[in-house]
Amino acid sequence: MSKHMDTLLKGRDDKLSSISKAINSTETPVKEKHARRIILGTHREKGAYTFWSYALGFPLASSSILSWKFCHVLHKVLRDGHRNVLQDCMRHHSSLVEIGKLWSNLHDKYGQLVALYTKLLCTKMEFHVKHSEIPPNLEASDEVLERTAGTDINNVFQLTVEVFDYLDAELRLAETVIRQLNTSIAISTLTSGQCRLAPLIQVIQDCSHLYHFTVKLLFKLHACLPADTLQGHRDRFHDQFHSLKTFFNKARDMLFFKRLIQIPKLPDSPPNFLHAASLAKHVKPVVVIPDEYEPEQQDDDDDEPEPLIEISDNSSPIVQAQPLQPDIFDQTFGPPNGGFDDRDLQIESLKRDLELLRAELERVKAEAQRYITQLKSQINSLESELEEQRAQKQHALVENEQLRMELEATRRRNAEHESTQAVFIEAEKRAQATEQRYNKLKEKHTELVASHAELLRKSADTVKMLSATQQTQDEVERTKQQLSFEVDRIKQEADMKLEEQKFEMEKLKRELEEKMAEIMRIQGTLQSSEKTSEQMNSSVKGLQAEKERLMRSVSEKEAELSSLRQSAQAQQSSLQQERERSSRELGELQGKLQERASQEEQLKKKLLEEQFALLQGTVTEAESIIQDAVAKLDDPLHIRCTSSPDYLISRAEATLGSVDKVKKGQADYLSNMGDAGGLLRALTQFSHLAADTIINGSATAHMAPTDHADRLTENCRGAATESLQYLKDLKSKTTLQRADPASIRVVIQKILHLGQELRPKGMDVRQDELGDLVDKEMAATSAAIEEAVRRIDEMMNQARKDTTGMKLEVNERILNSCTDLMKAIRMLIIASTDLQKEIVEGGRGAASIKEFYARNSRWTEGLISAAKAVGWGATEMVESADKVVLHTGKYEELIVCSHEIAASTAQLVAASKVKADRGSKRLSVLQQASRLVNEMAANVVGSTRTGQEHLEEKETMDFSGMSLIKLRKEEMESQVKVLELESQLENERLRLGDLRKKHYEIAGVPPEQGSEGNGETSSMPNPATMSPKPSKPALMKKPALAQKPNVPLKSTFK
Repeated sequence: MSKHMDTLLKGRDDKLSSISKAINSTETPVKEKHARRIILGTHREKGAYTFWSYALGFPLASSSILSWKFCHVLHKVLRDGHRNVLQDCMRHHSSLVEIGKLWSNLHDKYGQLVALYTKLLCTKMEFHVKHSEIPPNLEASDEVLERTAGTDINNVFQLTVEVFDYLDAELRLAETVIRQLNTSIAISTLTSGQCRLAPLIQVIQDCSHLYHFTVKLLFKLHACLPADTLQGHRDRFHDQFHSLKTFFNKARDMLFFKRLIQIPKLPDSPPNFLHAASLAKHVKPVVVIPDEYEPEQQDDDDDEPEPLIEISDNSSPIVQAQPLQPDIFDQTFGPPNGGFDDRDLQIESLKRDLELLRAELERVKAEAQRYITQLKSQINSLESELEEQRAQKQHALVENEQLRMELEATRRRNAEHESTQAVFIEAEKRAQATEQRYNKLKEKHTELVASHAELLRKSADTVKMLSATQQTQDEVERTKQQLSFEVDRIKQEADMKLEEQKFEMEKLKRELEEKMAEIMRIQGTLQSSEKTSEQMNSSVKGLQAEKERLMRSVSEKEAELSSLRQSAQAQQSSLQQERERSSRELGELQGKLQERASQEEQLKKKLLEEQFALLQGTVTEAESIIQDAVAKLDDPLHIRCTSSPDYLISRAEATLGSVDKVKKGQADYLSNMGDAGGLLRALTQFSHLAADTIINGSATAHMAPTDHADRLTENCRGAATESLQYLKDLKSKTTLQRADPASIRVVIQKILHLGQELRPKGMDVRQDELGDLVDKEMAATSAAIEEAVRRIDEMMNQARKDTTGMKLEVNERILNSCTDLMKAIRMLIIASTDLQKEIVEGGRGAASIKEFYARNSRWTEGLISAAKAVGWGATEMVESADKVVLHTGKYEELIVCSHEIAASTAQLVAASKVKADRGSKRLSVLQQASRLVNEMAANVVGSTRTGQEHLEEKETMDFSGMSLIKLRKEEMESQVKVLELESQLENERLRLGDLRKKHYEIAGVPPEQGSEGNGETSSMPNPATMSPKPSKPALMKKPALAQKPNVPLKSTFK
């Protein structure tokens, strides 16, 4: 047993020695014999515990070369070590990640390589832990790959992506190493170049297997999925194929790899995955490694840097250890008692130590010389970096001067903007003067209304241009501030860089002084070692003199030795029994510990299952709540339910808040699946709020316009669908990770936006003043009708004084019809007022009249708009009649005004009829008054046309004396005139349509919404409606024009 222990201890010492020799800060490649001993050690101890216990003591953060060689050895151990090495390495996964992050932030060539190598090793360990069937050396058959991928196409897809990532990490490392090196023979044969290139042997081995796995998996995916779905996979494979082929070609041309590895050749073009027959043409690339690609050294302790391959023919002589000369005393008398005593052993050990010290001294001298050379190279590199910093400083000064020039240019542009602003101020003054002239001309003629609106729009455009100029000036100011800030920042950065450079120079000087002091200490150590060797020689002489004295005491020591051996054997037997008893107790304790761990694991698993069961129950209840809300959308009894947009908005906002809580609860549950309380509470609140939002959205849609109602109902159903889909994802463990309530938020936000659109648009007055405004508008309309009747009477009297004959008869007939129309309108206004009072008294309940008007603000606004339109139409009709009587106007104006009044009264009837009871007597009175207004308006149109025909002078044409040619010429001219008039008529109708569209846009009412009729078919086609949003009191807008009547054209010839 002691021999076995000695063997284990010797193997462990050899492994530690190999680790220390393989992983050092010297820029030489790792020797194969050292790596092989480390790998054999992992197989002996069935793991990498010893390797990691020794490797954790390396200062990886202080030397990039040490970290690079450590990654190389770890890569070899992962590939060729014992199968338990992977689990031991995963325990130190976080340490590798931290080393990679550290070197990625430092500007060091080896540091960049270390960052990429650690990322590759982490990717390799994660991949093989997840897919344990595939060994770390990737030597797996096609059957193992098929079994790992499985039959689920999602697993095959995911495995393909992971293999892509694995191969990407390998190729990035290889490309970076080759990019840092020149591919010439001189570089690849130096130890510094071989130190970088040596790990690429393992990279080439990994890449060949990963390429084969990728081809197999892609052919399997193309056999199950459409080609368009896998377009991204094919593009990624093509990029990797070309990168791998370039890497293999470059490596094949390097002298370093020619004797170490046989690199396979890839095909000229990638496989065609769209044809399944191409799989038969695929040949698996095979990498061949010679059995021994490094000559074994006879002296394992030789640590002199040497390349992995020998380029020159002259090999260095091998130093052979000389056998020790036997002692003269031993040659004469023979060894005492057939062997050496303790003093002889000490003498021999001292001699060996002396030889080791001499070898160590030589090695220290060589290392000191190399260290001095490295320091000199570092000083040269730092001087070059200092020159670069100076050049950057000069470049920064040049950029600073350029920024100053740009600042001057910006100031000049600012001055130009100030002059532009003065021009705009003058334009504003001219606009104000134009507006004053417009106000003076407004009272002269009504035809200038259109030009007035045009001037107002021009004025608004001018104001917008002024505001845009102001914004431009502000932007110029901000730009100037930003430029000044950038100039200051660049100055500060330049100063900081200069200070950093000074600090770096001082630091380097201090480090140089420390290194020189360390060299001096090493020289002192060497001198002390020489003195120690002299002392050792003197002590050897004293020991030889003492040997004779010790020989006499040998016989006495032998007796004591025999007794000690007997006692040692007794103690050894007792120790063996004690060790066996301890091993039995240890086995029992380990069994109890494993049992306790299994019980804890079962309890934890049970807790997770109970929490997930609670989550499933809550999700099921939430689904039933939302499904019940969706069922109410199609319930006939729910059609009578209504809701306000404000309440819908409050519910939608609360639902958005609950969606955020659900998302947070889901994140908390995924981070700690043993506690689902937060997610359960959030889901309960979300289900009730979402169902409330869906029900109230449907109820609000019952009172909304058709377009809004359809969109609102569709979004309510969409919210239910997205909510049920999200809850369905939460019920399954496979979809729990990717469940996302973002789609629910989008649909709820659409419902919230529709609710905001359905809110009643406020007037320029407060809602509590709507009632007073209704009464005022109705009174103003009645006053306008009274004023129109009075003016018509005055015009009648004036016409009787100024005209006679046919003209007097025509004027009396027109004015009488206008008077009748005004009386009918007055009766309509009275009937509408009575019906309005009845509606208010019947619908307000316990609320006041003002509260009723405020609650029904949209209906009130429509009533006010209709009353304004009737008053305006009456005023315009009186003006038109006055012009016709005075022969300064056109009969057509009077006809259009009649149509306008009919349309306005129809709007007033529709607005009053909306909330009236169908069986109301006052409603029937209002409808009779509306029919009377239509009849009176038709009488006005008829009397106007009749008077126009009577007063129109009909010219009789004289055709006598005209030849056939002249008649034909006159006929053609008449046809040309008819076509011109028809073209003008068509253009004017198009202009009328454009004016109506613009009127609808300004008023805010879509053109397809027409006012309701009065229960009968109106004689005017398509009367336009007024906007529910009234205009400002200061500028009364003209109401919508009625459709132009169909008046047949009068032809010149019958």
